[in-house]
Amino acid sequence: MTKTYSAILFDLDGTLTDPKLGITSAIQYSLSKFGIQVDNLDVLDPFIGPPLAGSFKEFYGFTDEMVTQAIAYYREYFSERGMYENERYAGIKEVLAALKEQGASLYVATSKPTFFAEKIIAYFELSEYFEFIGGSNLDNTRVDKGEVIEHVLLTCGLSAQDAIMIGDRKHDIIGAKRHGMDTIGVGYGYGSEEELRLAEPTYLSGTVEELGQLLSGLVRK
Repeated sequence: MTKTYSAILFDLDGTLTDPKLGITSAIQYSLSKFGIQVDNLDVLDPFIGPPLAGSFKEFYGFTDEMVTQAIAYYREYFSERGMYENERYAGIKEVLAALKEQGASLYVATSKPTFFAEKIIAYFELSEYFEFIGGSNLDNTRVDKGEVIEHVLLTCGLSAQDAIMIGDRKHDIIGAKRHGMDTIGVGYGYGSEEELRLAEPTYLSGTVEELGQLLSGLVRK
């Protein structure tokens, strides 16, 4: 018998919306402040999803002090322009509406600061579907995906056994597994097929349509 869930947690970037232009442009702007010129935004795709601090360290060897300044530059661009250089994935609103109609409770769990996540969700007219939007803090704490998921579970009084996490990167899968949660990896975002496969999610969905079909059978009636 297929296990069912009453609470569904969604990642934001690469799962609900495609933030590529805004995030990579903000990274490009930030790096330029350090004299690093990146002309091809595709090179910056790995920044989409994981916490920014770790990515600046991993890809550019930034020190903690440099990371703090880099994130400040990033937000300078992102808060004015990058937040809106983004688009909702086609069909995702319909998936959310169908889930609500089935009686599921929906939540957002993102490493993006809650301040920005709430604005983006509202901008794309998705606020009505979510009970709670959980993200990181503006002081760069609670950026680890496992910590964000824990924050959502505790704040909303959810049982990990009754919830499932949906995301496009390994961080979503690993963070949820830490709490004993089942997961869905989505292949239309920014995690490679290999990355998702190695993270071993409970389910995989290649498209938004496939995700909707899968979830329709996983909601607890």
